[in-house]
Amino acid sequence: MKDAVSELLRDHIYKMAASGKRVDGRAPEEYREIKVRKGYAGNAEGSARVNLGKTEVLVGVKMILGEPYPDRPKDGSIVTTMELIPMASPTFEAGPPREKAIELARVVDRGIRESKAIDLGKLCIIEGEKVWIVFIDVHVLDYGGNLFDASSFGALAALTNAVVPASKINGEDYPLEVEHYPISITATKIRDVIVFDASLDEDRVADARLTIATDENGHIRAMQKGLKGSFTLDEVDHVVKTARRLADEIRPKVVG
Repeated sequence: MKDAVSELLRDHIYKMAASGKRVDGRAPEEYREIKVRKGYAGNAEGSARVNLGKTEVLVGVKMILGEPYPDRPKDGSIVTTMELIPMASPTFEAGPPREKAIELARVVDRGIRESKAIDLGKLCIIEGEKVWIVFIDVHVLDYGGNLFDASSFGALAALTNAVVPASKINGEDYPLEVEHYPISITATKIRDVIVFDASLDEDRVADARLTIATDENGHIRAMQKGLKGSFTLDEVDHVVKTARRLADEIRPKVVG
């Protein structure tokens, strides 16, 4: 019965998308309303609460002192985690991070890391001994589709809100310098139709997914293909061009 219902849902969503419409009335490339509130968590060095339509995430940035990796003695590091709690969706389960949470964290981390949004060299305090480690903790409060982009928006917004707690080492706190501003855009393929910023139902019936992070210069910094379906070269070209355009529109809303 469950599969039959899913197939009916898939047919309905596909027919709408194939005609250039979507169930919620958006155009194929239209994003839902984006709201970004920074400084939401008082105990974090930086934070942001982001709404993307019905999807809501809270991201906190914590900075702690630690040792550099042996092969990168002059660099600090970034650690990204994702919390998918049952309160956010009945499809999430309590317990250790599962495959979906790991993939989400990896995509968010890669966009930040590969764009060099933060110069890790500037997180070094004493070469080979002491550096800042930046923890980006993403908490999903409500899952209404397209967690990849909502989480990435939240991570960037929280970083731009972060303060380096230098007073812990007898210095003065100062804003964390963010040098590049990657924006992730996710395309979802349902049979042979592509839409952007998938709703929850569109996520449920998707065949393939492609997330592309571009920086403020339009350079591609990260890509992640998800699900079992595939994209043709022409479709990838379409997604790249659309991702660049949409990122330019969305970046000011996230960075502020």
